[in-house]
Amino acid sequence: MERLIKAKSNGQYQTIVNPGTMRFLEFGRLRLKKGERFSNSTGAREAVLDFFSGTASVTIETADGGKVAYDKIGGLADVFSAPPVMAYIPPQSKYEIISNSPELDIGIFSAPSESTAPPARLEGAAVATVHAGRDNWTRTVYTPLGVNVPAERLLAGETLNPPGNWSSYPPHKHDTSNPPGEAVLEEIYFFRVKPVGGFGFMNTYTAPGDPEGFSNVFLVEDGDTVLIPKGYHPVVAAPGYQLHYTWVLAGEERRYGAWADDPRHAWVKGQ
Repeated sequence: MERLIKAKSNGQYQTIVNPGTMRFLEFGRLRLKKGERFSNSTGAREAVLDFFSGTASVTIETADGGKVAYDKIGGLADVFSAPPVMAYIPPQSKYEIISNSPELDIGIFSAPSESTAPPARLEGAAVATVHAGRDNWTRTVYTPLGVNVPAERLLAGETLNPPGNWSSYPPHKHDTSNPPGEAVLEEIYFFRVKPVGGFGFMNTYTAPGDPEGFSNVFLVEDGDTVLIPKGYHPVVAAPGYQLHYTWVLAGEERRYGAWADDPRHAWVKGQ
């Protein structure tokens, strides 16, 4: 598996994480000009749309024939300007996205599902906000798609690192079934950097004794994607650059916070 996928542009819709690459998750990026349309169906998967920038009109037809319309959804100048706006689309649904802006930029994530949950527009008060950590590992964590929506697998949110700060820290993992604590959940991080020429680093490593372990540090730039099938995955922003990432989880269970801190570094929480 190629775990670092560098940014590139490929027409309106760019498949970034292809079917079968991960156990559960797929991911694509959609960019439309004003008036352009994109139609798709979820099939046997549930999906979440993350509106990175621009405004759209979204119509959804669910499996039972019900129709939902989200007019002027999004509205962000960029991911750094405001809390996220997302939309949940259940399986066996058809949907159409029409751009109302000169440039519309959306992430589309999906996972297998038999959920009967209705579509959901996730913005404003629906978005949980936590200012996590302290010192140089403070960051803002937004969770639009959490326990507030009865999805079957997807959990989704965004994290914003101030310049020079760490996140996903202390390092944690979610690759072992150890109830009621850790659960098996794979994850995708999609990065944005401001100013665009900046960068960050992501350290990915597995627990000692893992027979298929790895230890890799990735330089991440604007538009890059990192796949996290397992292991610890702390992130740091370069000084002078804000670092933002959309994170999406899916796995054998659906429990936000079902992770285990690296015991070598968990002590920092108690200082």
